[in-house]
Amino acid sequence: QIAQCFEATRRRCCRLEQDGRQAREQLARVEAERAALEVKLKHARNQVEVEMKKRHRAEAELEKQERKLQLVFECLMREPSGSRVLSGEQCSVLSALAGRRLGAALALGRRSSSAVDETCQSLLSHSDISYDRTEDDVVRR
Repeated sequence: QIAQCFEATRRRCCRLEQDGRQAREQLARVEAERAALEVKLKHARNQVEVEMKKRHRAEAELEKQERKLQLVFECLMREPSGSRVLSGEQCSVLSALAGRRLGAALALGRRSSSAVDETCQSLLSHSDISYDRTEDDVVRR
């Protein structure tokens, strides 16, 4: 009976050893997967930062070009003959090039540039993108 108890205990120990090995192997696989996912996350965050910088530069360039177009429009409106010099086609071309801000000013009786609505903003303003790093500092055990 003692021998049977020892044999049962030995089998149980072998089974527990095997379970421990499997658990360590699974842990190693999961840790490798976690490390790979962390690398992917780091690359994705870097890509987001690069794209945000590109977006800021593009928006700055857009604002610069809009201002140039607005200055051209103001210059044309300062001419003595003013808006009479511009044909309907020219106004529509300016309107198309100018987008919302200048297009609205042209459509509303070709008023002076002071009437340009400065409240219109890009639909995809960079402030629409939020990036939260609160999950960056994950506590590791």
